[in-house]
Amino acid sequence: MKFILIIIFFTVFFEAGLISSYTIITAQPPDVGKLVGMQVDELISLLNFGSNSNFLTPPSTIKVNNPDDVVAALKSQGGLDGINLNSLLASIIGNSKDKEVPVNITLMGYKDAISGNSSGGQIVISPNESYSLTASAKGTVKNGGVTIDVTTIQITSTRKLYGNVNGT
Repeated sequence: MKFILIIIFFTVFFEAGLISSYTIITAQPPDVGKLVGMQVDELISLLNFGSNSNFLTPPSTIKVNNPDDVVAALKSQGGLDGINLNSLLASIIGNSKDKEVPVNITLMGYKDAISGNSSGGQIVISPNESYSLTASAKGTVKNGGVTIDVTTIQITSTRKLYGNVNGT
């Protein structure tokens, strides 16, 4: 009986602290129902962690039916000089039975290095700059692969993997 009273006291004390800190931080009256509902949802998600969740299963890659169009669109949007077609990976985020599915795209590309100056000085030979692009788009699942709508491609991140350190 004492254990249950301690748990109830702790819960009430915790909730009062949460509500008062919300009021202090936001300078607005708190919506107690939403705060409690958020906490209950988080507890339920923690208790259901691992059971029928897509969080633990990594997305599987799928064949791209129109790789040349996708590479051309990403090359122009990313400002790259070339893209390694063999590094093109696409993964479906949603249900593959839907008519239109969101697709994540990753690939490797490069920019040609500038190897000289116009004033007639020394010529500097430096390696190409390598980049990793991540993009999202919408696609349609067909023939065991996905056909990506190139008009919906949006680059979400560009990471420089290797390049000239000096900026020359």
